[in-house]
Amino acid sequence: MAAAQGAGSSVAGPSGAPASVPGHGSTPAVAVWEWQDEFGRWRPYRGNVCSYIEQVFQASQQKGRRSGSGLVSSIPLGHADAVLAPYVIDIPSLTQFRQDTGTMRAVRRHLFPGSSAAGQGIVWEWQNDEGGWSPYEMSVCEVLEQARATNHQRVDLAPFGYNYDVDLVAQVQTNKTTRFRRSVQRRLDSPYPVTSASAPGHAGLGCSCQQCWLNGGTGPITTRSRHSVTNFPNSSATHQVSGRTTSATSAGVGFVPYNKPTLSAARSTPRLNAQSTWALPQAGGPSTGLSAPNGVSAPSLPVKMSKPSKVNQALAAMLTEPEAVVRKYLEELKGTPADEDCIICMEKLASPSGYSDACESSTIKPETVGRLTNCQHSFHMLCVLAMYSNGNKDGSLQCPSCKTIYGEKTGTQPKGKMEVSTFPQSLPGHKDCGTIQIVYHISRGIQGPEHPNPGMPYTARGFPRYCYLPDNEKGRKVLELLKVAWKRRLIFTVGTSSTTGESNTVVWNEIHHKTEMDTNLSGHGYPDPNYLDNVLAELAAQGVTEDCLRK
Repeated sequence: MAAAQGAGSSVAGPSGAPASVPGHGSTPAVAVWEWQDEFGRWRPYRGNVCSYIEQVFQASQQKGRRSGSGLVSSIPLGHADAVLAPYVIDIPSLTQFRQDTGTMRAVRRHLFPGSSAAGQGIVWEWQNDEGGWSPYEMSVCEVLEQARATNHQRVDLAPFGYNYDVDLVAQVQTNKTTRFRRSVQRRLDSPYPVTSASAPGHAGLGCSCQQCWLNGGTGPITTRSRHSVTNFPNSSATHQVSGRTTSATSAGVGFVPYNKPTLSAARSTPRLNAQSTWALPQAGGPSTGLSAPNGVSAPSLPVKMSKPSKVNQALAAMLTEPEAVVRKYLEELKGTPADEDCIICMEKLASPSGYSDACESSTIKPETVGRLTNCQHSFHMLCVLAMYSNGNKDGSLQCPSCKTIYGEKTGTQPKGKMEVSTFPQSLPGHKDCGTIQIVYHISRGIQGPEHPNPGMPYTARGFPRYCYLPDNEKGRKVLELLKVAWKRRLIFTVGTSSTTGESNTVVWNEIHHKTEMDTNLSGHGYPDPNYLDNVLAELAAQGVTEDCLRK
């Protein structure tokens, strides 16, 4: 589904709330904070997280009015939910920043009347492919709730950019083109936080009145510019995004492609005989042969390594003192730029690190500033230490500004196996070639020291997972790089599913895959002319480039 601009009013200015406009009236409002995924969809934070964000935001406004200073620079989401510890919202740019990967996503604050669905804690959700429930964006929840209250049986979501009808009586969402049906449900949750601002006196799609025009955007607040934070485009318009066309990907809260629990009986599974097969067990994973979905045996091909595995080397690097890793890639500066910010803590480099109360070091002082040796970007060294310590601790660093990788980045993907086969059937948009099928196998297990909760079990929903590439020159290049990413444990990780909310489960990790062949209405299939270029950019962001194939 794409994003929609519906009931409520998006707030982008530093005042945090629209003024009352004659003729519209005003009512007490609740604030819903949402983040935008790569398809342009707005995903609401849960009520308790929104309450924390709004509390900090409002306290900052009140302090600013009293002292004449600006808004608070950043809001660490880990204070509201431990699962969100890597994420910080930068208020001046309305951007969510993931500290361990540098991923950035747009954020908006959306106001709704206190009598709305958000004010009552009513959330409408659709059932995803993993069997869990994903919330509609709040403006759609509001429309569905209004329709239910007025005894309407059906709601057409086309005005919001969605190709769906929702039957409120049968509680079913239907794709108007494919007729694919999903269950929907209405759930009562904690109400979203009341704000001192006033909500618009009307609902529905934004009109051209001054109030809606002034507050229709989600662009960056201009009270304080950040030299290195990407400003996202204005998102006031309805979005209809076809496929993955953004290069700033992943892990706002870890968006994952909707995986299919099994495609052996699905319409997108090929019924043709495989012409060639290839299987890559991950280091330490199973090495027995597995049967391909079409019945053709896909023998395992163990990878022989003449020297210690890069993965094992990276895991051994976790024993390295984090301070040593930071000092390896940053050179300490004697003088600091007078008016330059550290984009990790959002404080001036001339001031102590904003993480001095959360990260201690016997060798790095809070005021110490360092410069990365290659890209020359500067940060508080204590901030880099905190970022590194909060990540995989694999001996590598990634610049949060330009994404330059220092060392060899590895991930936390559990043990498993990657299988590859080809068949002559073409993908939509690639009629001149056959298809490459990738099958990923990962089983449930126990988390290791590199995972969020060592010693606890993790689940592996929806495996095996089937993915598709065109069997042409660029598709084969992507395949070879995906093999490298698999060996480096970068394709999956253990975390929280953004579609089900389940924690301690295997999820996709910042490298998007096409999990369907014959439709792209969901964004997970073909045709998508930008996909191969986009996934190459995502792989490069993980340090997986053509240079890796020459080693």
